[in-house]
Amino acid sequence: MNIRKGDTVQIVAGKDRGKRGEVLKVLPKVNRVVVQGLNKRKKHQRARPNAQGGRQMAPEILIFDAPLDLSNVMLVCPKCGELTRVGYQRLEGESKRLCRKCETVMDA
Repeated sequence: MNIRKGDTVQIVAGKDRGKRGEVLKVLPKVNRVVVQGLNKRKKHQRARPNAQGGRQMAPEILIFDAPLDLSNVMLVCPKCGELTRVGYQRLEGESKRLCRKCETVMDA
């Protein structure tokens, strides 16, 4: 995958288009990423009994960051700050990610 945990990405399609955030989680099997503070969803949780059978847990509304499709985000180059596609180059026997615009190595 071209995008990894900790990368800064910008959303290019959807309701949060144009916003930037850090990748919290990458889900490669379903081709999705979770971006911090973006694509917020609400989940209504009903009251349920406690594990010990005592008091009930109160009902609540959970707000969380939902996964985005990988095609709806683009990587932001840490050096030039522009949206870029990822190139690869073999350096010292291992593959490194490159910014296609400024040709700098993104992996430290």
